[in-house]
Amino acid sequence: MAFVSEDEKTEDYLFKIVLVGDSAVGKSNLLARFARNEFYSNSKSTIGVEFQTQKLDINGKEVKAQVWDTAGQERFRAVTSAYYRGAVGALLVYDISRRQTFDSIGRWLNELQTHSDMNVVTILVGNKSDLKDAREVPTSDGKALAEAQGLFFMETSALDSSNVVAAFQTIVKEIYNILSRKVMMSHESKKQDAPLDGKTVVLQAKENQQPDTEVKPAGCCSS
Repeated sequence: MAFVSEDEKTEDYLFKIVLVGDSAVGKSNLLARFARNEFYSNSKSTIGVEFQTQKLDINGKEVKAQVWDTAGQERFRAVTSAYYRGAVGALLVYDISRRQTFDSIGRWLNELQTHSDMNVVTILVGNKSDLKDAREVPTSDGKALAEAQGLFFMETSALDSSNVVAAFQTIVKEIYNILSRKVMMSHESKKQDAPLDGKTVVLQAKENQQPDTEVKPAGCCSS
């Protein structure tokens, strides 16, 4: 359940999400599969930055995910770092068939934390799960890294669509839930601070819990 005011119910939510990771891990095809249900077998490396917007229904509310596909090549990193600003979600992507791309995740996570404006809800994505015979990164390694860094984790395949939508939905739903908790707490605070003016004010009962914006590890949804 989302806690929003009547005024907010007429507005769309727009969340900026970035795709980061080494070149050729499948970031562009993840976006193509998510936004247009398409896959390009001869996809070329992204030059600079491009983005697409996709609508999702979260708890009956229309949410727009603006997903930015960032180039993974070293020569573009100085340019794309500016596009981390304002991001509230991120998919850290590696290729399960190339160990080197997994080993680079720490560097990408550090870059994300350095350039982003706020705490970013992040999911670690092991892409190309269809390449079972060529796997170099065990699922257990991905899960362990995600747990150590406090990230969500999922394995996907842009080729056969496995878990692609689920990965984006996980990020968007968590961002929405965090926002909802903040709105709820803000409304409760305003009620408590408002003058009574001789009237009885009844506050809705709530759990004895503070809003927690820390992303807790999620279980693996490997294909």
